[in-house]
Amino acid sequence: MTCINSPKLSALSYSYSGMSVITVNRLHNLTGHRDCIYSLQQADRPNLFFSASGDGMVALWDLEKPDEGTLIARLPNSVYALHRHAETDLLVVGHNYDGIHFIDWQNKKPEGSLHLTSAAIFDIQHVENSLFVADGGGAVTRVDVLTQMITGRNQSTEKSARTIAINLKTGELAVGYSDCFIRVFDLDTLDMKYEWKAHENSVFTLRYTPDSNFLLSGSRDARLKMWDVLGGYAPVTEVVAHMYAINHLDFSPDSKHFVTCSMDKSIKVWNLDELRLLKVIDKGRHAGHGTSVNKLLWTNHYGQLVSASDDRTISVWNINFE
Repeated sequence: MTCINSPKLSALSYSYSGMSVITVNRLHNLTGHRDCIYSLQQADRPNLFFSASGDGMVALWDLEKPDEGTLIARLPNSVYALHRHAETDLLVVGHNYDGIHFIDWQNKKPEGSLHLTSAAIFDIQHVENSLFVADGGGAVTRVDVLTQMITGRNQSTEKSARTIAINLKTGELAVGYSDCFIRVFDLDTLDMKYEWKAHENSVFTLRYTPDSNFLLSGSRDARLKMWDVLGGYAPVTEVVAHMYAINHLDFSPDSKHFVTCSMDKSIKVWNLDELRLLKVIDKGRHAGHGTSVNKLLWTNHYGQLVSASDDRTISVWNINFE
């Protein structure tokens, strides 16, 4: 195991250059959930996506018919994590304080369940037939989708494992924790390869850049950081990106931009190459969300962006780079 003691980074100031060339329009406001919406997940077509919330409801939406949401499942506890396993087309639902449920979403039928933990489940990702599940007890569990059995587990801390990112190029699994650390594991063995204190508060979101060469992290400390994967996760740069916690980030379909969302109620659009702020989407300027924005999904359906919030609504945005 290699430990990195990263130096304190100097924060970069925003660059608002070029913000005027981007136009943003809210196309739809989707309602139906009765509690905060925590998760969004792409379905099998670009126009279809799932949502899940604190009311235990899992819904399917069609961007071509946005007013016709369909209830897929109703669970007794909050759902923070959804994941579609592409190979089997099963929807995997992280059922808090219970485990994961496998759902044939096309027919709205349960296909099995597995008790993993009595803690909340915060993220689910997969590689081929292996699911990786991050929970509030600090464990990262590997599950075989076909047998629905546990095949591995790593518990490096008792603090919550909040977010997972997978790098197929390096064969690594990065996990962000509530103890402010990022830990990187070998995909095959779940042995730890790197760990370092990355932020001053919980790490809520991690994503590898589309070229797999860098890792972006967002935290409750409102800072966005970039780490050099090929350089052993050495620090690259840092931005004070929001006023409050950064909850999630996602990349544009063309891989040139990314978006972040925050407890400060805003969505921000960034240029990836320069880590430059291009646009702020909020309630005052664009009739955005009135409370914390929890999740983002930048779809391939005409490049429409989907956002989910504590205000119990889902917004659909058109972002035009002129």
